[in-house]
Amino acid sequence: MSRVFFGLFLVLLFSLRLADAATSPSLQQQRQLFLKAEQAVKKNDTGMYQKSLKALKAYPLYPYLQYQWLTRHPDQNKAIQQFLLDFPTSRYAVLLKSQWLKNLVKQKDWEQLIKHYRNSSRADLQCAYYWAKYQQGFKKMALAAARKLWVVGKSQPALCNPLFKRLQASKYFTRDMLWQRFQAALKNNKPSLAKYVRRLMNKEDARVAELWLKVHRQPEKILKTKNWHKGYKQAGLIFAHAIDRIARGNSRKAADIWFRQKTQYVIPASRQHQIERRLALGLAFRGEDDAWQKLIELKHKDLRVKEWLIRIALREMNWARVDQALSYLSEKEKQKVNWRYWQARVLDQKGERQEAQKLYQDLAEDRSFYGFLAANHLKKDINIGNKPLLIPESEINTLKNRPEFQLIEELIALDRPLEAKRQWWYEVRHLNKKDIMVAAKLAEQWGWNQVAIFTIARAKYWDDVGLRFPIKFFDHIQKNARQNSLDPAIVLGLIRRESAFDEMARSPVGARGLMQIMPKTGRQIARQLKEKWRSEKVLYDPAVNVKFGAYYYKQLLDQFNGHYALAAAAYNAGPHRVIKWLPKIPMSADIWIETIPFKETRAYVGAVLTYALIYQQRMKRNVLKIKDFIKDVLPR
Repeated sequence: MSRVFFGLFLVLLFSLRLADAATSPSLQQQRQLFLKAEQAVKKNDTGMYQKSLKALKAYPLYPYLQYQWLTRHPDQNKAIQQFLLDFPTSRYAVLLKSQWLKNLVKQKDWEQLIKHYRNSSRADLQCAYYWAKYQQGFKKMALAAARKLWVVGKSQPALCNPLFKRLQASKYFTRDMLWQRFQAALKNNKPSLAKYVRRLMNKEDARVAELWLKVHRQPEKILKTKNWHKGYKQAGLIFAHAIDRIARGNSRKAADIWFRQKTQYVIPASRQHQIERRLALGLAFRGEDDAWQKLIELKHKDLRVKEWLIRIALREMNWARVDQALSYLSEKEKQKVNWRYWQARVLDQKGERQEAQKLYQDLAEDRSFYGFLAANHLKKDINIGNKPLLIPESEINTLKNRPEFQLIEELIALDRPLEAKRQWWYEVRHLNKKDIMVAAKLAEQWGWNQVAIFTIARAKYWDDVGLRFPIKFFDHIQKNARQNSLDPAIVLGLIRRESAFDEMARSPVGARGLMQIMPKTGRQIARQLKEKWRSEKVLYDPAVNVKFGAYYYKQLLDQFNGHYALAAAAYNAGPHRVIKWLPKIPMSADIWIETIPFKETRAYVGAVLTYALIYQQRMKRNVLKIKDFIKDVLPR
């Protein structure tokens, strides 16, 4: 080939590439076009939407854009069916299909609804399906399904009303169903639903139901009324319900009434056991003297009962009873790390030191609070057993390049973390264990530490300590730890337990940010620090949140005489509760922690202290030891 022809060839090739580049928008251009297309969706601008859609076929958020349009146009049946064919495993297909099926009810397109329905746990979709079957002539089958949907202790979706109306007019609607739903409603503390059911009853049943409702509202007052139960066959069940209600506020009072009066009523054995189990556990929770005896008397001892027997014996520091209570556990239950630790402590107390040491040795290999306690008994360093996941970069890239994960990455790029995380958890649910581990490393690469931590937990891989215990926001942590005379490890431990390093975390009760500060607490701290309080949004700022959280924990630490475990319990449950939980005589900290009444706080304290020790090793520090965390707990 001559130089002239070769030069012309290069010019032509370069021109073709330029033309191709001109027709293929860049990723940034696609993002801008997508945002404009979303505006078209909101404005219902069909022309602009269709034009944008054609240009965005290769863009990762293409299905998300279609989903947004189709949810606003649920009558476009052909377009929706095509979307379901194009993206059958997509989360957006699942969401869209649910809305579409409900719209098919409005369209009375029973054939399409039945054709596309798949088994669902959602009551609205079940009702839509069975109503369609009813309309197609399958009345007996539809009404049989409606019975199960009706007998629940909560209000069902409006979509169920047509089916329920036919059910109530049919021979399949029975008196027993009314009583089942009435009792389920009261058990679920839904008196308004119970009143609705009462209106459907015959005159005699409605009279009984009215008494039951009065007992639900004022159980103590009704029980004090002379002969309140005369003439009522269901008096035993009503009495049991009254005790259940009283026990919500005062298990001691409920137990006293129950054991004094229960012989006056006919109560099914299964219901008696339910009540007596509840009362005995309530007494144990309150630390009442007769709790042990009431639990021992239960004919059936489930795991919760057995665990509370152990805790009562520990609280009494009665090692013979601890031994007895541990013997009630099954062999499988005994393998749980905390009960193995207490078995070692029992052996120690019985003087069987060699057996105790052997068990402590085994336990000390476990990276847990109880493993660290065992190491302390052996005067050994703790073992954090770090074995990082070694995932080839090629495998991470393969997962990252899947369309569904490209979609997530684009949502992150557009600063839509909530939608991105919803997509993430939908996709992770469909991965095998190996790919879940790859996904955890991908989340770590993206800086999604909380997501990485929770993802690797799904694979039950606990040994990648770096992934599970990241060190972030360290400048803020170190600065505020120093200002409050705290070790940075305890602040890291609190953050890891509270938010897993998600600075935008918000709890169901409204706690915010890295250290989960309640707005009310935040305002108080700002006042104490003489700082201006602008709004609760400042708690999402890591600098502010860590400053307030470290300051608050130090206040608690000072209040409880430098006892890390008590301060951690107070951080979780409030100092007023911790004061109530203090023992009457000195108690070792491991016993006090194990016998904290709140399950959440028990787990919380062990976790924070464990995480702090892990962070000590991660930072190659040697300031805090497990012995610093388990000083004896003294009385008030």
